[in-house]
Amino acid sequence: MRTKRKTGVNKVRLAGLALGFIGFLLPFFIQFDGLSFAGHMALGIFLMAASFWMLEPIPIYSTSLLVIMMQVLLLSAQGPVYMASSLPETIPVNLQENLWQIPGSALDNNEAVYIRIDGKKTRRVDVEVTETREDMAIIRAPGLTEGDVIVTESGHWLIKYRAAHYSEYFRTLADPIIILFLGGFMLAGAAVKYNLDKNLTSVLLKPFGKKPMYIALGLMLVTAVLSAFMSNTATTAMMMTVVIPITAQFPPEDRFKTALALSVPIAANVGGIATPIGTPPNAIVIAALNQQGISIPFGEWMLLVMPIVIILLLVSWFTLGYLFPPTLSEFKLKLEGKFNTSAKAITLYVIFGLTVILWITEAQHGIPSSMVAFLPITALTVTSVMTKEDIRSLPWDVLWLVSGGIALGVAMDNTGLATWIVSSISWETLPKLMLLLVFGLVAYMMSNFLSNTVTATLIIPLAISIGTSGIAGEGFNLIITCIFVGIACNIAMMLPISTPPNAIAMSTGFLKTSDMVKVGIIVGIIGLIVGLLIATFVWPFMI
Repeated sequence: MRTKRKTGVNKVRLAGLALGFIGFLLPFFIQFDGLSFAGHMALGIFLMAASFWMLEPIPIYSTSLLVIMMQVLLLSAQGPVYMASSLPETIPVNLQENLWQIPGSALDNNEAVYIRIDGKKTRRVDVEVTETREDMAIIRAPGLTEGDVIVTESGHWLIKYRAAHYSEYFRTLADPIIILFLGGFMLAGAAVKYNLDKNLTSVLLKPFGKKPMYIALGLMLVTAVLSAFMSNTATTAMMMTVVIPITAQFPPEDRFKTALALSVPIAANVGGIATPIGTPPNAIVIAALNQQGISIPFGEWMLLVMPIVIILLLVSWFTLGYLFPPTLSEFKLKLEGKFNTSAKAITLYVIFGLTVILWITEAQHGIPSSMVAFLPITALTVTSVMTKEDIRSLPWDVLWLVSGGIALGVAMDNTGLATWIVSSISWETLPKLMLLLVFGLVAYMMSNFLSNTVTATLIIPLAISIGTSGIAGEGFNLIITCIFVGIACNIAMMLPISTPPNAIAMSTGFLKTSDMVKVGIIVGIIGLIVGLLIATFVWPFMI
């Protein structure tokens, strides 16, 4: 039996490695119209990363580090691919004043040529074609001067690609969201060390009784309410200090620990939909509509989306209970003891309380949650509440995991891959209901791999332009479409990299990526269906 199990695992691992390798090479053998060479390289990295993250042939944090390394090598300005590439160039022949002879391949849609100005940098110059001769062209170009060097291939990948400095990819290892994670991990680690997590559990979950499913419901409700008014990431980091001591009370073989670990990030993601300030995509929707002279009050937003939030919370709760049923019919919280009253513990309470208050009131004081997170990082070490041994025990692999996801988003944006994915769909040809569904599906799928903020930033303006241009016809409702896209971005939670709350949940050690994929797909599909139904049959009577 042991040998078979080992062989099965190896087969899965080999299949994952093979699929990732094929995914990486595929864009180099199949050319996609409108996608630059750099975009093809980014697509290869994307497909490889998606395969590895879902099938886990190597650790998921290793995949993230591999993503960053490949982007530095293949896409950065200092990488060997970019450094070894050169622009094919020539000096145009001056026939007379402002009249030049150039290779025909140098023309970009018979409208412009590109002058090399510094290294691999180019400048576009508009031209007028007066004559073509086989592979040569005669152009009138007042912008050209003697000695100018023009690029002979107007479609060369270096022309329309501005390679990022390699530090742009390394910088993701210290992105503000990483600092927010680290602050949450520091608070969670200190809470466990001084038993604050157990005492918080006793206070928060006492009203929900002793049955495991009701304890999960309590966790989800508390998390959802908090995440509606504060950072989803900060909420998850805080609530995980409550989850960890609960899961420790269950038998090792009890899969309900997976349900508990997933309940918090799911509730944080869903709860963030509830208010305009709950998540960045909500704010992007509000801001984009405001630019069109459309205002959505705070209360009206909550009224529109609250049915979706409630339904998704209940669906998620039932799904977790069905997939990971508890073996215990009743659960007794073994949380004896009083609050620690030592000087270091009291210091922790003050820092913990101040951090949470600043996170919750971010809208009032304007200090970003990532900046607030640096308070516990600094204060807990300066006061020796957390020692170097405690810091070494933090889940640093999760930070690497998230960094890879951020770096992937940077590459997709820099190379035009994200824009190409969005623009590859003929939105104007779709019927009204199908248009709304496709918008939601594209937003959902992209948000699983990109930041939901980046996805909303890409798709919301597209929805605005389609609506205002009249392409979609009279039945197109701009408000409904934008809100639905915002919701689709928020419910993307299929992978550990999909949202920061998901990544934090992975740090518990109770989850497999396959568990997250399974629940994420179910909640995502039901969320899209519920959102589509409410957007189609309810919102038109409310807006």
